[in-house]
Amino acid sequence: MLRLSRLFVRTLRDDPADAEVPSHRLLVRAGYIRRAAPGGYTWLPLGWRVLRRVEEIVRREMDAIGAQEVHFPALLPRDVYEATGRWTEYGDNLFRLVDRKGADYLLGPTHEEMFTLLVKDFYSSYKDLPVSLYQIQTKYRDEARPRAGLLRGREFLMKDSYSFDIDDDGLSRSYAEHRDAYQRIFTALGLPYVVVRAMSGAMGGSMSEEFLSPVEAGEDTFVRCTACSYAANTEAVTTAGRPARDESSTPLTRIDTPDCATIDNVVGLLNREYPRTDRAWTSADTLKNVVLAVRQPDGATETLVVGVPGDREVDLKRLEAQLSPAALAPLDEAGFAAQTALVRGYIGPQILGASSATGIRYLCDPSVVAGSAWVTGANEHGVHVTGLVRGRDFTPDGEIEAVEVRSGDPCPVCGSALRIARGIEIGHVFQLGRKYADTLGLSVLDQNGRQVTVTMGSYGIGVSRAVAAIAEFAHDDLGLKWPRAVAPADVHVVIAGKPGDATTTAAESLCSDLERAGLEVILDDRTGVSPGVKFKDAELIGVPTIVIVGKSLADGTIEVRDRLTGARDNIAVAEAPAAVIGLCRGG
Repeated sequence: MLRLSRLFVRTLRDDPADAEVPSHRLLVRAGYIRRAAPGGYTWLPLGWRVLRRVEEIVRREMDAIGAQEVHFPALLPRDVYEATGRWTEYGDNLFRLVDRKGADYLLGPTHEEMFTLLVKDFYSSYKDLPVSLYQIQTKYRDEARPRAGLLRGREFLMKDSYSFDIDDDGLSRSYAEHRDAYQRIFTALGLPYVVVRAMSGAMGGSMSEEFLSPVEAGEDTFVRCTACSYAANTEAVTTAGRPARDESSTPLTRIDTPDCATIDNVVGLLNREYPRTDRAWTSADTLKNVVLAVRQPDGATETLVVGVPGDREVDLKRLEAQLSPAALAPLDEAGFAAQTALVRGYIGPQILGASSATGIRYLCDPSVVAGSAWVTGANEHGVHVTGLVRGRDFTPDGEIEAVEVRSGDPCPVCGSALRIARGIEIGHVFQLGRKYADTLGLSVLDQNGRQVTVTMGSYGIGVSRAVAAIAEFAHDDLGLKWPRAVAPADVHVVIAGKPGDATTTAAESLCSDLERAGLEVILDDRTGVSPGVKFKDAELIGVPTIVIVGKSLADGTIEVRDRLTGARDNIAVAEAPAAVIGLCRGG
């Protein structure tokens, strides 16, 4: 029994000053976690119980598909990650350190390399495969701006598992097993989720899907089709097919646009002085050329220009996902000073391209289709051009999905409207293929005695993040409302009478009955604390069943509250144990 009189917990009436999202606010206020450092949290007894219950569910389902648990160190040698290039690719996100002998180490952000080398050390034949291994381990990433409590920290608990198969068919089976297990895990956690297509990023590989919990506090933006099953992280959305355009007969015309360094100014001038006969000019007629600095993890930089329709913004997150592991930022003053051919506000693609005199790579969004005509800069101060046609007047070095996705954009599968939502990433599955096995030499002999490279899958669940995701979903204005599977206890019993009176005796007796039935109980036996404060704490802590032993005891009843539904009922004392047990067990 957890007695609040002795439990290491302190609830708060006010929100912590740095709390931005409900989970952060409530987990701190209810005494589940405490901030230890930027991006790092101490788990207090109640929070530790919730975290362990989440772990138990994850472990149960991983064991059910035959995955075997191992445990690696968090402190890892540089050479392994240097072999795969990720010592450099991870850039500033790695925690790096040097031991007393001068050897370089890192705190593991993920363990693909270590799992690969472990299997290489043990297995050499197709008869050993398939095998799936997993661990539940603390990971470390040097987030520049840790925020939102457990949702974006520098230290977090993660389940990562890896499958090893002899061929792609085997990988597909292992991937499906993990994917199905993830669905069972999140259902058992009481956590709503959406499976969406995703980018592989620094992980590499081909097939990649994310499990997102759809809440407003999420940092991930995803789309769902309003008509079919298509869903994707906006980073991974593929543009629906664009209608072909043949505007090659449009004349290329220079026009003076003094003091028109913005799209709105240019469109306004065109409508005043060069009106169209069919319709008004709009920002969608313009080609916006966004200049970016691309920085590789090894420090190498290049200037990149991306062309998008003028009525759309560039989505840097989408671009970074496609150019990973490079980091992107708008070109700064020093960068423009170094690129003398770029006339800010009047940039056009006519002079751009890797093979041009400028050597500046130029990519355009797929919406800038071949044969389309545009209004854009003439690369001179105060001058634009109309009728600049892709394929006739300029040719990009390639295409890249660059524009922000909007609600109402067409689905790439069926053409119906997409709807945008936000979510928290709670799981990610990848078909890694042979990237790490090739690099680290993981191969086995096949049935014909030939050496073949093993193919891998990678599957992650944010265990500590899942606690926060559940809290984001399971709360109201009064506090947390934990699903029964992860709650820190089954029942929260409140003594709402004077110390030592009949309420204390009745509450202690009830708790003993509940414990004998196998339930876990919190008993608020604090003295010197008013019933009102105890009620508020019970609602804040969020155990799904609350029992009040107070004034109604004189009438032979106690009050039972269902925190999840809000239902309340007065039950005869003699019937209370069976009623509470039935409620907790779904009876």
